[in-house]
Amino acid sequence: MTGAGIAQAAGSSPAGGRIFFSAASRSLIEEDEIELTSVGVDIGSSTSHLLFSTIVLERMDTRYIVAERRILRQSEILLTPYCDNDEIDAAALGDFVAREYAAAGLTPESIDTGALILTGVAVRRGNARAIGDVFARQAGKFVAVSAGDGLETLMAAHGSGATALSARSGGPVMNIDIGGGTTKIALCVDGDVASVTAVEAGARLLVFDGDERIVRIEPFGRRHIAAAGLNLKEGDRCDAVARRSIAEGMAARILGAARGEACAGWLRLPALAAADPARLTFSGGVSEFIYQRQDGGFHDLGPDLAAAVLRGVAAWGKVVVPAIQGIRATVIGASQYTVQVSGSTVYLDPDGALPIRNVPVVAPILDLSGDVIDAAAVASAVTSALVRHDLADGESPVAIATPWRGSATFHRLRGFSRGVIAGLQPQLGRGHPLILVVDGDIGGLLGIHCRQEEGLANPVISIDGIELKEFDYIDIGEVLRATGAVPVVIKSLLFPSA
Repeated sequence: MTGAGIAQAAGSSPAGGRIFFSAASRSLIEEDEIELTSVGVDIGSSTSHLLFSTIVLERMDTRYIVAERRILRQSEILLTPYCDNDEIDAAALGDFVAREYAAAGLTPESIDTGALILTGVAVRRGNARAIGDVFARQAGKFVAVSAGDGLETLMAAHGSGATALSARSGGPVMNIDIGGGTTKIALCVDGDVASVTAVEAGARLLVFDGDERIVRIEPFGRRHIAAAGLNLKEGDRCDAVARRSIAEGMAARILGAARGEACAGWLRLPALAAADPARLTFSGGVSEFIYQRQDGGFHDLGPDLAAAVLRGVAAWGKVVVPAIQGIRATVIGASQYTVQVSGSTVYLDPDGALPIRNVPVVAPILDLSGDVIDAAAVASAVTSALVRHDLADGESPVAIATPWRGSATFHRLRGFSRGVIAGLQPQLGRGHPLILVVDGDIGGLLGIHCRQEEGLANPVISIDGIELKEFDYIDIGEVLRATGAVPVVIKSLLFPSA
């Protein structure tokens, strides 16, 4: 796939940056329909799995949209393998991946694009490097995401269908993702995730053998045992009565967090504001028991925890509705398409700031409809978006996506620019470029304003005519000197509910 805007003129900005002008109606894209083979890979602390799919893209004007998704194969669910040092066994994981590719009738070379999601202990530096080696042959094709609690909660809310349900039927919907080590809770309102939290509670904090004897206890597993008034250690028998007692305590903390209680000492993220959702959906491994999709257990607390949660939900008086996906509430892959930079302007300073690869897109929730743009409100929205995507540490660059509305007066440009610069201080303070992508025709004006009026010293990349959203990742290639345009590759994470 190729695509680029065809330049009409190109000129230098007064401050040394370059502004490139491109025509909206020209594109080198030729195919009306493109079919891609994609894979979504989810590797977590407790389980790992793959999902192979065919993505059909149809051309709409100068960009492609996802028209159809066909699942080719859902892999078996693998209990994530570990070595003796509690590091993930990359060799065993690689064998599993190879078997699943073979079962799908595919090879790494036949994959066009994909997404590799690492969560929990898989994010640790040594594990991430070893897992990356498994997929090294496909590195250029994949969006690789290390998801902390916030981003993992967002993904689960989208993958389960809770966000889509809240948009379709009105009223808030809460998704509770109960995994092996933690529980992630998202309150969804009008198609967006309004707030999230995470609880130290999960099915595999205790693992048993076939004789009900404990073979592994995670640190928070010990706390749950103690909170239940029990004194159990590895090697001890944990019978049905003991398991029910531990599970009841876990369920009480999960549902307490869902109601907005502080749950001191058990939360991994700030508490939710007091929440009163109309409906609940569940995802994660334990949801397979909640929705009775799974019969046998995995020698952990899964069945007991599911039963305890259902009893608690009944006492709370909430309605449980089906989730589109349970344990597989994750990305089904990624679509990838190249678009032109349309009709507008590209501001680039310095010239060597490009190319950039696999930059996550952050879409702050902004109201740009008024005559005045409040810089403090913009900064707050940017900060909130960074936190949602676990990007607040500033270690990697981000692209700010904004649907520009209203006029481009000096005062409105100033309010927006100052707010974005303030909100992006974690990134800018580390020397990363300011990357702005807007759908209105003001890319050049914003770039100039940030450089000249705000005196920003970081590299500035400001493009327009592109529509982006959360869970998009972009590549921006080097400027095509003959035209002044830049090729932009957009890779979108796809969820079952999309």
